[in-house]
Amino acid sequence: MNLRPTSVLLGLCLAVCAPAVLAAGSASEQLAAAVADRARPEADRARDADRKPAEAIALTGMHAGAKIAEMLPGGGYFTRIFSKLVGPQGVVYAWVPAPANGRDMGAAIREMAADPNYPNIKVAPLDPAQKLPEQVDLVWTSLNYHDMRARPNADLTPTNKMAFDALKPGGLYMVIDHAANKGDPNAGTLHRVDPELVKQDVTSVGFKLVQESDLLKHPADDRTKRAHEIERGKTDQFVLLFQKPAG
Repeated sequence: MNLRPTSVLLGLCLAVCAPAVLAAGSASEQLAAAVADRARPEADRARDADRKPAEAIALTGMHAGAKIAEMLPGGGYFTRIFSKLVGPQGVVYAWVPAPANGRDMGAAIREMAADPNYPNIKVAPLDPAQKLPEQVDLVWTSLNYHDMRARPNADLTPTNKMAFDALKPGGLYMVIDHAANKGDPNAGTLHRVDPELVKQDVTSVGFKLVQESDLLKHPADDRTKRAHEIERGKTDQFVLLFQKPAG
């Protein structure tokens, strides 16, 4: 499997991954078809103009046959698109924590995995002590990192190391989130995170930052309000793509 970001990756080559048999049509056509999937809820489709799923996913070069791990997929906005994109030769591992304190964050995804429209979705425990059945080409998390980092005494090293270990050599790790101003001590309560801290966290476990995109930037958001107080889809967001070294 060869996932290639759209920018030059500092000389790193992803050809070390096993080749995949592509479905008919180009990767861009496959991606457009996945986003246009009529099985997606209308509420999800209505958010596409702001979330720009095709453009965001295209940054990874992902196509049919890929193996993906999505960390904390929530209601499955990206999960459905991934499922249709990677197709029957691919797999989407939905990483969710075990139910706790009466809250089951994996309920929606387990229901989705039982839907015959998405047979390649497999629910996996979000637990550093439990490895996936196989290494994957891409780990993806969107609008989650701020919550994990805002926990008391949070240490994201085990989580990021879990992502690192889950990837094949040359694999990619995408992090998208609401941006905080640099050094803002209130970032957690604003449901934001400083992208510089994310870079420090992720590169500390061995990743290299290979692309930073302005795709979801919204300059009108000065980052001083709670993310939930901003019109949905209009927060200033960062898009960071990291890579596990090929060797």
